[in-house]
Amino acid sequence: MSKRGKRGQGGGPKVTEKKVYLRIEDLPSVGTATAQKLREIGYSTIESLATATIAELAAAGIGEKRAAEIISAAREAIEVSWVTAKQLAELKKGVGRITTGSKALDRLIGGGVETQSITEFFGEFGSGKSQLCHQLAVNVQLPPERGGLGGAALYIDTENTFRIERIMQMAKHVGLDPDEAAEKIIYAEAYNSDHQILLLEKADRIIKENNVRLIIIDSLTSHFRSEYVGRQNLPERQQKLNKHMHKLLRLARAFNAAAIVTNQVMARPDEFFSAMAVLPVGGHIVGHTSHTRIYLRKAAGKNVRIARLVASPYLPEGEALFRITENGIEDLEEEGR
Repeated sequence: MSKRGKRGQGGGPKVTEKKVYLRIEDLPSVGTATAQKLREIGYSTIESLATATIAELAAAGIGEKRAAEIISAAREAIEVSWVTAKQLAELKKGVGRITTGSKALDRLIGGGVETQSITEFFGEFGSGKSQLCHQLAVNVQLPPERGGLGGAALYIDTENTFRIERIMQMAKHVGLDPDEAAEKIIYAEAYNSDHQILLLEKADRIIKENNVRLIIIDSLTSHFRSEYVGRQNLPERQQKLNKHMHKLLRLARAFNAAAIVTNQVMARPDEFFSAMAVLPVGGHIVGHTSHTRIYLRKAAGKNVRIARLVASPYLPEGEALFRITENGIEDLEEEGR
């Protein structure tokens, strides 16, 4: 298909007609053998190739020039290009949001968990991180008018905290068929950090074929923290975490999916009496890559939790209360009165 340049209305940037490729074999410079090599290292879709780097494709034995041609063609196919700020605003209208189940928490984070970015929930054991993951894995299946995206969830479990019984309870409460809801949650348990990385690297085809609109890693740092002990291993750990999180972000952007990670914490003895007496694990690597960071902690009252928004690209810091019940994540009984 030939490209035809034309001017946008109002003298805007020149627009080119997009080429359509259905399979990676259809891309220029990609034959059957090369496609097989790319799939072996985790690149099965046009979207994943569009967000790859030349160095990453080199792992498949592809020369730098050829890798650049493949990436360029893939990016052209999904229109990864320069845009004006006004055009960006239009593109951002496609960003979706998933309700947490709590109106107060939704308001705190701008209307729900958003797609094309990473949202991090961190807190001590029992603070509600996994409960939120379960709830969001159910709620993403709701239609947009009810706060969902009508899609499936991909769930990577690193601490064996996933419970299908909880999914059934939550699905029934929001009016979904429990068995159908369970079918739309694609689950894998990661046994170590390398396995966790591999699961995500091989996920692009699963995401595309199953209309996955939510990717969950619960928890992000558990394996890394236990396997890379000592300051001498910290640089390698941080390097791997950095690459892992950027892969997650690229998948979220390529497929317009929301990305959720939970994170463990470590104590801050010097800040014992502050509202943030703990720090999330992962340092600046995790902090810079997570767009929205929410600190969860227990509060006075039965099953009440406090969510504190500590970082966001555009929202002010603040707090919200919610409750964890048999039905899932809910507002306090007084909410809305």
